[in-house]
Amino acid sequence: MKNEKHRILILGASGFLGNAIYKELCAYFNTYGTYRTPNKHYEKNHHFFEFNFEEDDIYEILDIVKPTIIVSALRGDFSKQVLLHKHLIEYMRSIKIKLIFLSSANVFDAYSKYPSYEEDKTLSNSVYGHFKIKIENMLLRLPKKQVAILRLPMVFGVQSPRLQEIIQNIKENEPVEVFPNLVMNVTNDDKLTQQIHYIINRNKSGIFHLGSTDLVHHDDFIKEMVETLCIPNAIYKHVYTTNDERYLAVLPKINTLPKHLKIISADIIEELKIN
Repeated sequence: MKNEKHRILILGASGFLGNAIYKELCAYFNTYGTYRTPNKHYEKNHHFFEFNFEEDDIYEILDIVKPTIIVSALRGDFSKQVLLHKHLIEYMRSIKIKLIFLSSANVFDAYSKYPSYEEDKTLSNSVYGHFKIKIENMLLRLPKKQVAILRLPMVFGVQSPRLQEIIQNIKENEPVEVFPNLVMNVTNDDKLTQQIHYIINRNKSGIFHLGSTDLVHHDDFIKEMVETLCIPNAIYKHVYTTNDERYLAVLPKINTLPKHLKIISADIIEELKIN
């Protein structure tokens, strides 16, 4: 039986993460999503709306769906995404709903000496990190109970674009870039969607760091994934951006989740074996 309390709108529900979130939630809530590229599968699903955020107005979809929760899982033009979130915030000021924003560990990519925690000051050297920080700062001006910011590390999974790109490179005899000095944590789509489900069910808000509880070196993790998938003839290009170890990891200190919702890097490898 569906929980009628919430009507959830996922922006970017045709993407890797957005679609995984839709599949996790749709059996439990009235869940709607947007897709960008014309697609017969989505066109037949009356819970999906064609929406190009770089050109279209979001208000029409908001008026139809009347969501109680919006999940922002968009990809694409950064400046247009910022503008869209400004419009969403205007809407949220008049209609007290919640926004769950998928952010990134890259909001800390200017720091390299240590892992980062929820209340650490954000600082980025990358265009991507700057863009995520800009939206985070806009959202943090709203009442806390209206916002959940989910900072994600690298996300893997059987259908993840990162893994598919690695597989494609190996098939085409192209080198796979690995960063031996990069210390990171990781997650996958299965655990992430369960965590989001929990955050919605328990009406949680604030900043969440949703990475594995352990840290791994980028090169070790990528090589272990490739070995697990039994893909032969992999060529690796070792990229050294610094002589020292560089951290890009988001760990929780305040908003911790129950034990069954935590993940370690070995769980991600194990899922690949099963699938």
